[in-house]
Amino acid sequence: METVHGICSPPFQGVRDLLEGYIKSNEELGASITVNINDKIVVDIWGGHKDQERKEPWEENTIVNVFSSTKTVTSLAVLILVDRGMIDVNERVSKYWPEFGQNGKEDVLVRHLLSFASGVPGWDEPLSIEDVYDLEKSTPMLARQAPWWTPGTASGYHALNYGHLLGELIRRVSGKSLREFVATEIAGPLDADFQIGALENTWDRITPIVPPEDSGIMADLDAKSMQGRTFLNPPIDPNLANSEGWKKADIGAANGHGNSRSLARIMSAITLRGETAGKRILKEETVKLIFEEQQSGEDLVMKFPLKFGIGFGLTPCVAIDWMPEGNVCFWCGWGGSFVVMDLDRRMTISYTMNKMDNGLVSSDRAAAYGKAIYDAVGE
Repeated sequence: METVHGICSPPFQGVRDLLEGYIKSNEELGASITVNINDKIVVDIWGGHKDQERKEPWEENTIVNVFSSTKTVTSLAVLILVDRGMIDVNERVSKYWPEFGQNGKEDVLVRHLLSFASGVPGWDEPLSIEDVYDLEKSTPMLARQAPWWTPGTASGYHALNYGHLLGELIRRVSGKSLREFVATEIAGPLDADFQIGALENTWDRITPIVPPEDSGIMADLDAKSMQGRTFLNPPIDPNLANSEGWKKADIGAANGHGNSRSLARIMSAITLRGETAGKRILKEETVKLIFEEQQSGEDLVMKFPLKFGIGFGLTPCVAIDWMPEGNVCFWCGWGGSFVVMDLDRRMTISYTMNKMDNGLVSSDRAAAYGKAIYDAVGE
């Protein structure tokens, strides 16, 4: 019985073979991979299963929580408002959100939020995951607190609150919640099967997340460290992604639901310098903003070197060494999912899966797919 389905142009057969091999060896449970070059789909494959009992197949319209790959769509949402002249990346956040400009955050700029350099990577006040779901409670908490370092001087990954910060900016400027903005201004116009959270009428298409086999990075964190304060308040268990509360929430950092096809469709708007599927989403000069380097060096939360432009990671990246240098931007999701936008090759790559690896950034499987794709295009 065929385990992998969909479109795969002959040069990319090695990618299909990899996915099939990982499914057969049980390293992969279910996954999808899409490659778009010049606004043409050259790879759009899926396979495996939605459940650990391997009774329900991963189908063409299966969707999954993509954790921090969500951030790519959240960043695009802000860039759309920048493109429309409604937000200036060099303006103080407090111009749009006055309550944020207190306690040492008066000079935090929008570009600091978009490059994880705001000094607010997590919450000072103790809170529960239910509090995180409650934007009216958890977002003002961020506005009240002091930064953990001098804003603009270094990056510190905003693991769970990136969407709270940028979502509030979007709400103040557009009148729409982040979830509503993504639905009406991005996913709808591009006919992309992606949403922040998940409507109940789509839950039957969601494949549950399968957590890593061991505890990974979270078990070893010092709760008083920058990492611990970011990742342990509240503690994040991958199984949360399978809960009703998580699916109903608006968490622009981590609870986007889609598949590789929908992510590639959306993010090709950046790869193709603003226009995809016959629709102009951004001006080319807005896309160029992404590549204005904001921070480079050891990330204070992730504890390894990262380079950030406006809204995205930039290459080279020591943690993902298969991506080339140049006009390439990206981000990844906990457990392995990723989106790469290679403007030099006009190529968007996306991978989503349900069986998590231990890594916060990429995985061995993700790296194998990425290397195979670049091999296929002659890199």
